[in-house]
Amino acid sequence: MSLKIRLSRGGAKKAPFYRLVVADSRSPRDGRFIERVGTHDPRLPHDHKDRLIIKEDRIKHWMSVGAKPTDRVQRLLSKIGLAEAPAIPTQTKKDKPRAKTLERMKEAEEAAKAAAEAAASAEAEAAEAPAEEAPAEEAPAEEKAEG
Repeated sequence: MSLKIRLSRGGAKKAPFYRLVVADSRSPRDGRFIERVGTHDPRLPHDHKDRLIIKEDRIKHWMSVGAKPTDRVQRLLSKIGLAEAPAIPTQTKKDKPRAKTLERMKEAEEAAKAAAEAAASAEAEAAEAPAEEAPAEEAPAEEKAEG
């Protein structure tokens, strides 16, 4: 029989209250348990003394017998120094873009860089080249008016 130290939910709707229980891993979450070893009230502030109440000696006993805490219970126990914090698994690649999308993004970046360089070089050439003065059109217009 594999034992778990886990949370059993109690309290009203939208007002959770949890009991830390030692139970057979096959029993339901709020079902049969072997022993109650503490309570957890998540609605209280983190620094409140009644947020987490545990029986340290009983938890140590059950862990020595082979009971395994769930991830959430292990995180709670790590805050008071009874267990190590659970390892956070590395993120899978499912949230990353696929290879073809990465290739398209790279091509788009290169095209944007090339366009920016072309615009910068065009501006530089325009600034360097002396502005050609257009011939004065007023003079021939005056000659036509006189003649």
